[in-house]
Amino acid sequence: MARNFVNLNVNPCKMCMPMGAAIAFKGIEKAILMMHGSQGCSTYMRRHMATHYNEPVDIASSSLTERGTVYGGEDNLKKGLKNTIELYNPKVIGVVTTCLAETIGEDIERLVNEFVEQEEVGEISFVPVATPGYGGTEFEGYYLSLRKMVERFATEGSNDKLNIIAGNLTPGDIRRIKDILESFSVDYNLLPDISETLDGGYSDDYHKLPEGGTTIEEIRSMGGAKATIELGVLAGENISPGKFLEDQFGVPVYRVPLPIGLANVDKFINLLVEITGRKTNAKLTKDRGRMLDAMVDSHKYNAQGRAAIFGQPELVYTIATLCLENGIFPALLATGVETSRLSELLKKDFELAAEDILIIDDTDFQTIRDYVNKLGVNILIGHSDGKFITEKDGIPLVRVGFPIHDRMGAQRKVNVAYDGSVSLLDQITNTLLESKYSSYREDMYDEYFTG
Repeated sequence: MARNFVNLNVNPCKMCMPMGAAIAFKGIEKAILMMHGSQGCSTYMRRHMATHYNEPVDIASSSLTERGTVYGGEDNLKKGLKNTIELYNPKVIGVVTTCLAETIGEDIERLVNEFVEQEEVGEISFVPVATPGYGGTEFEGYYLSLRKMVERFATEGSNDKLNIIAGNLTPGDIRRIKDILESFSVDYNLLPDISETLDGGYSDDYHKLPEGGTTIEEIRSMGGAKATIELGVLAGENISPGKFLEDQFGVPVYRVPLPIGLANVDKFINLLVEITGRKTNAKLTKDRGRMLDAMVDSHKYNAQGRAAIFGQPELVYTIATLCLENGIFPALLATGVETSRLSELLKKDFELAAEDILIIDDTDFQTIRDYVNKLGVNILIGHSDGKFITEKDGIPLVRVGFPIHDRMGAQRKVNVAYDGSVSLLDQITNTLLESKYSSYREDMYDEYFTG
């Protein structure tokens, strides 16, 4: 008798929507996240973020139990919000749902509105976001949260600012992007800004909510900006903050890939030149020259690389372009997000046929491992969750993306711009060289004497 089976992911190549929301809200000044769900959900988020960014990460929870699951979690949520206000005195509270809250049908918007009507909340702003874990991944949760912030705060007006919607990058990346923007002497709104909130310096004074982040005033002014640059091309229009600003306020949106790799950095820089009317400064020009020189220097080694790249789709796409620019063949691209545009974009950029590169979405690491071995991959590029393939099969892993739990400095790593791209390229090239020189004698012996 024929039977139908549901696809089962073993060790999925993704995390849930609330994780993306947690990162997005950490980029807002004096903001804290309230998760409407069980304590385990917020613990999971805190653990992943604290060990990746090496910073204390507070996330509040409504602590739903069996009783709340059966009778509704309204009381838990409202008590949790009161406690959060008393303990943290935040400016913004992001209120997101989890699988449990969504499964029992909690109306997060209504509950938050009731709380605001019933309690003295002062100047605190609330941003409710429905983020069921089974409704998407951290990728969608990140962009949806940013979109809800813009919907909640942006107002009509007119100013000379430039909006920058940042992809899910490192604090080091964000600082580098800010350096570039300041080199163009442009006044900008950057959403979100995790450059300090998730990578703060040492201080004798402990702050429950870290300094820094995008201010509410900056988000309000986004509705009157002269343009928006959204760093990312794969998020759907329904969760794109830039698309909302264009539709609602007429702010033109330009979507470019994360500025990693020569062509992608060029796109970002050239767009800044076009919008601001200012020339590229000497430092960026020299950085570009050094990147070209590095590409020439390393291509003879990179030609032996067959990479498997995995993680969030925006990062997978831009690292794939970096590899293709430098002679490394991206044999496998894998992401836990459902997306059909990776193949389309790579075909457009590099005139690749659909069958040239294997692209798998909504996948898991067991599937990735199977294909890694079938395709003769000799280097992995992605976050720490892929390390078990290294442990089992000996294929080296270049760690990039989120989360990275087994190495220090992930929050400081710079992969964007010309200099960051060179640093990442050097790391990939050196990993290939290390792999080659650690076994070349055995490989030669096997080829010439035991073949």
